Amino acid sequence: MSLLGNLIWIIFGGILIFLEYLIAGLLLCLTIVGIPFGLQAIKLSLLALWPFGAKIEYMDYAPGCLSTIMNIIWLLIGGIWIALTHLVFGLLFAITIIGIPFAKQHFKLMSLALTPFGRRVV
Repeated sequence: MSLLGNLIWIIFGGILIFLEYLIAGLLLCLTIVGIPFGLQAIKLSLLALWPFGAKIEYMDYAPGCLSTIMNIIWLLIGGIWIALTHLVFGLLFAITIIGIPFAKQHFKLMSLALTPFGRRVV
């Protein structure tokens, strides 16, 4: 069932979300300072490509205060806007009954886009 959901997701716009995150991540990786943020954007792109069947969980080890600081910087440089975009799309999909599974995936992407450091996609 997740394969079918992922294929429908890709056909109806998931590939565009994937490409946007991937290009942004690669551009961020061009600078030394942007590498950690670029890696998080690439992590978001991989989740945006195949969201059905993937889970987001906190890392087993304690990442310390560095992940908290990086999450705050992430929020200030655009993470809040990414999360709000996924919230809007999630609400739009949730209006229709047929779009509820896609709304859940946008809410999953929203939670990762809000605080990506210290989390992993399984």
